[in-house]
Amino acid sequence: MFEVVKPGLQTCIQDYPGRIGYWNLGFPPSGPMDSWSFRLANLLVGNEPGAAGLEVQLMGPTLRFGHDTVVAVCGAEIPVTLDDAAFPLWESVAVKAGQRLALGVAKRGARAYIAIAGGLDTPVLLGSRSTFAGAGVGGIDGGPIRKGQEIALGPGSGRAGYRVKPEARPTLPTDKRWKIDVVRGPNDDWVDEAGHTRFLATEWRLAPASARTGFRLEGPDWTFTDKATNKGPEHGAEPSNILDQGYPLGGINLGGQTPIILVHDAPSMGGFICPYTVPTGEFWKLGQSKPGDLYRFRAVSVDEAQATRRTLDARCGPESLE
Repeated sequence: MFEVVKPGLQTCIQDYPGRIGYWNLGFPPSGPMDSWSFRLANLLVGNEPGAAGLEVQLMGPTLRFGHDTVVAVCGAEIPVTLDDAAFPLWESVAVKAGQRLALGVAKRGARAYIAIAGGLDTPVLLGSRSTFAGAGVGGIDGGPIRKGQEIALGPGSGRAGYRVKPEARPTLPTDKRWKIDVVRGPNDDWVDEAGHTRFLATEWRLAPASARTGFRLEGPDWTFTDKATNKGPEHGAEPSNILDQGYPLGGINLGGQTPIILVHDAPSMGGFICPYTVPTGEFWKLGQSKPGDLYRFRAVSVDEAQATRRTLDARCGPESLE
């Protein structure tokens, strides 16, 4: 086990791919925002890629370990110490009983992942240990970790001395500007061509009012086709209103004039259009961006999006370690 000395900011337990198959009942998939870094951290300590670990958001926790184990931290560029000595990122490190691991404030990127040999042995609810704070499920008590909690670990010894090859790690931009692929649809025919051109030509700013349910974007107004402005009353008054429909994970949901990217804890349906969708191969970029960062979107085909995802998954295998 380990003890939570300090919880950090919204540090939560997640596993990969999360809670699959229950969105129709109101339970989104949850899981790690940056599954690339998450899976590599698990591989470093000898776990299965999807084993439960900790997602650290912006400011990390302090943990005290109850027994000898192996730990890895991947993802954001964040200062990490083990009993006040520097702890390397992207490597598996032996930790002794009684030692403290402390994470500071992320310098680049937004989320780091702590994997521990054996994985976190917390209750499984609807097939997953992932935390969905919106419904109070998963994790220890349905929310972020808290000071004083003791969290059990599964069996596993791990091995220190592994590292992730530099070419297999995500590259974080130095200028806070992200290039993110999108696929048109499902409701792209509600936006006129001028609106599509404007969307792809704009640097959208990630708003502070963003969370694991949705990432709000700040930018220019949208313009619409006749289908959106000349419609039956059942579709609602705003051009972006539509008869309630299912939302895709990653859908860019247009609430009035505000685009909101539906991420891991998002609702499954509602009455707004989604003219674009961010494919899952690009989600790690969302997970590593902070409020104030700038997004520039590039339209790609479904085939291109699937190829990107296959490339990412290939980088999450044991051949990425040395």
